[in-house]
Amino acid sequence: MIAVDDLIELVRAYNPKTDEKLIRAAYDYGRDMHEGQFRHSGEPYFSHPVAVAAILTEQRLDDATIVTALLHDTIEDTRASYATVTEQFGQDVADLVDGVTKLTNLQLSSTETQQAENFRKLFMAMSKDMRVILVKLADRLHNMRTIKAMRPEKQLKKARETMDIFAPLAGRMGMQWMREELEDLAFRVINPEARASIIRRFITLQKETGDVIARITNDMRHELDKAGIDAEVFGRAKKPYSIWRKMQEKDMGFSRLSDIYGFRVITRQERDCYGVLGAIHQRWRAVPGRFKDYISQPKSNGYRSIHTTVSGRNARRVEVQIRTRQMHDVAETGVAAHWSYRDGVRSKNPFAVDPANWIASLTEQFDAEDDHAEFLEAVKLEMYADKVFCFTPKGAVVKLPRGATPIDFAYAIHTRIGNACVGAKIDHMRVPLWTRIKNGQSVEVITADGQTPQATWLDIATTGKARSSIRRALRELDRDRYIKLGRELARSAFEHIGKKATDKALDTASKTLRLKDRDEVLARMGSAELTAHQVLSSVYPDLAPVDGAEVRLDRAVIGLGADQSFKRASCCQPLPGERIVGITYRGRGVLVHAIDCEDLSNYEEQPERWLDLHWHAGTHPPVYDVSIDVTIGNDAGVLGRVCTLIGEQKANIANLAFLDRKTDFHRVLIDVEIRDAEHLHSVMSTLDAESHVAAVERHRDPNRIGDE
Repeated sequence: MIAVDDLIELVRAYNPKTDEKLIRAAYDYGRDMHEGQFRHSGEPYFSHPVAVAAILTEQRLDDATIVTALLHDTIEDTRASYATVTEQFGQDVADLVDGVTKLTNLQLSSTETQQAENFRKLFMAMSKDMRVILVKLADRLHNMRTIKAMRPEKQLKKARETMDIFAPLAGRMGMQWMREELEDLAFRVINPEARASIIRRFITLQKETGDVIARITNDMRHELDKAGIDAEVFGRAKKPYSIWRKMQEKDMGFSRLSDIYGFRVITRQERDCYGVLGAIHQRWRAVPGRFKDYISQPKSNGYRSIHTTVSGRNARRVEVQIRTRQMHDVAETGVAAHWSYRDGVRSKNPFAVDPANWIASLTEQFDAEDDHAEFLEAVKLEMYADKVFCFTPKGAVVKLPRGATPIDFAYAIHTRIGNACVGAKIDHMRVPLWTRIKNGQSVEVITADGQTPQATWLDIATTGKARSSIRRALRELDRDRYIKLGRELARSAFEHIGKKATDKALDTASKTLRLKDRDEVLARMGSAELTAHQVLSSVYPDLAPVDGAEVRLDRAVIGLGADQSFKRASCCQPLPGERIVGITYRGRGVLVHAIDCEDLSNYEEQPERWLDLHWHAGTHPPVYDVSIDVTIGNDAGVLGRVCTLIGEQKANIANLAFLDRKTDFHRVLIDVEIRDAEHLHSVMSTLDAESHVAAVERHRDPNRIGDE
């Protein structure tokens, strides 16, 4: 437990004029009132109020708020009363303690009617004095940090309430750091397996790539020094929950997720923010659609910052936030910046928002006469910025992730409605199914008998429920074809480990995976809902290749006959990860082309020679030649720099030839040996980000007919 002298030192660090006697008196009073009380962990109960007070010192809050934190449980849990607290510590502190007590007794995660009424009380408490909410948030943060001492069912209830109510509230108030920590602490309870998995992948990534954050930070500092801008640069990996949420929203695995690192640049003056932006965009390629200027258009809670995302090292996207020190103070403490102290006086931050005005803007649309349901809808539309709340034609609320489409809406209502969807209206106007739904819109689904889901819907849908329902319907519609493809995938996968995909082996897989029968296993493999690795692991767990093991060259392509060999076409140089098709040659095996290869037009009237092929899932060796056309500046050391960048991407240069030599520029054709299409993208993105590279593109020569 933090001693009173240490707590006073924490306050004095930002407020030398603090009322030491008042804080000491509150500390002694709280300790006496909680004497004999213990937490679930066995610690003295008073250690909790002290920890809450310490959290609030990080936001440099005033003495009254610190004292309230020390006393916030006394009226509720001890013999102390409102009158005695008023007598000893004044009306201001007593009202704050009473407000926190009333908030603690609110059951925010209750039935809809109760929840609406309690949200009213929460906003009323906020409107009287925002510091009540600040103490309550700090109280919840410390409870979540020490939640392991609670019973499992209590942990889950607290975690869900934190995720649904307190974390979004902290974010809405501009306290993003607190929102992120609350979400991650709740995530640790709600889905510990997913969180542990993401942390393990982070560790693996760091072993493979080294300290990316330190390298990018140094690169940014170097660019700012060149531009003559005085600024601080900080980098960090994003929180596990933030990454998991992005994986769910984008329906992609960790390995395909790019923007998992965030960087912050703190400048001295506002004009330097735009200078930093220019320096970063000159050095790295900006990602379209990921730029926001909250300096010229601040958020309602006072948040100001420039956000941009660029393609950094190894083609990994990194998010960059640029702001001044004063803007950063508001970004860290949000609305609480109104009470922040520096050197014993209220911090005169021009960007801090008056809490009374902020609350007024938040609640001005909430009429006291509104019914509970309407009030709750309005509150949630304001509170949950990362969600979309839309309405059915009858006025029922449907909650969807941001970016959801009418397809997601239809499946959220009922699977039957989703499967029969043929169109949609938003606010009574007919719209395409790929339209993004916005907050507060009314959505109507148009259905028709006999309609079935389309494969293209998978690219439109964003929710897991919609995507799984579409896949299930498609699997049933085209089950025979999926079973046939699944059988070929199984044959290739089992042969890869020296076994055969017998009926008995597939029956064993169906039992282990708890599926109906072997045909269900094959159908799910064919529709990509089960991977070959999962099926192999269910039958031969000791023989199944470890994730990351390289695919054998003679097994790289799936769909060939038992006696057929393959070669890559030189004209299009297909790579693992790209869609491919095979053209059979008598006595020469199969020539593999990319699906968009121009040479395929020569075989349009010979369909009997076409084979539907797929690359084997997994990690391929870096042995596939691909040609890159690079235009570079004619300066000393540039070509060497380009070759070094390719080597840093773990790609080998097989050949290099000059296509054109000019006074200022050279065009070079580089043959590079790489693993797959993703590896090629990394190499090209890295070269494209190099300031001396004017252009880089993949080179395909339709005149190079033949094989390699």
